[in-house]
Amino acid sequence: MLQVRRLDAADAAAFRRVRLNGLRLHPEAFGASWEEEASRPIERTAQALADGHVAGCEQDGVLVGVAGLRKGSSLKTRHRGMVWGMYVEPVARGLGVGERLMASIIETARADLEALTLTVTAQNAAALALYGKLGFVEYGRDRRALKIGDDYVDECLMRLDLGPAPSRR
Repeated sequence: MLQVRRLDAADAAAFRRVRLNGLRLHPEAFGASWEEEASRPIERTAQALADGHVAGCEQDGVLVGVAGLRKGSSLKTRHRGMVWGMYVEPVARGLGVGERLMASIIETARADLEALTLTVTAQNAAALALYGKLGFVEYGRDRRALKIGDDYVDECLMRLDLGPAPSRR
């Protein structure tokens, strides 16, 4: 059974395991590197989970996917957010984990944001299809966005308009 929930500080070790797997298996899909993340103290990961918004999907109690939401913090950007760190473990692909994670992020964003953005590797057809299905549209390409050794990775810039946020009183 799949269950999506917001992760907290107590989930730091499980989140770190999934995150490091993603960075190791698919370095082209993330701006962060395995080396940087692996050297980060677990306490810092726990604090980031407590302070931020990260959705996790568990399959029979085991974390198999994650996605983060970073809200704009300045007066001029707090109306929009950015999806980061989306990753589904290979054993859970094809089960709808990615769609459930993104639905959770979008639902959370609708409470007080007007738009969501994300970047995705231009060659990641499955992710592009998922994001398109959920209403994200490509608004640009960042050529040579990442450099891994001597290789470059292009990223698609995508956006989902959520409409005006509910009034803030």
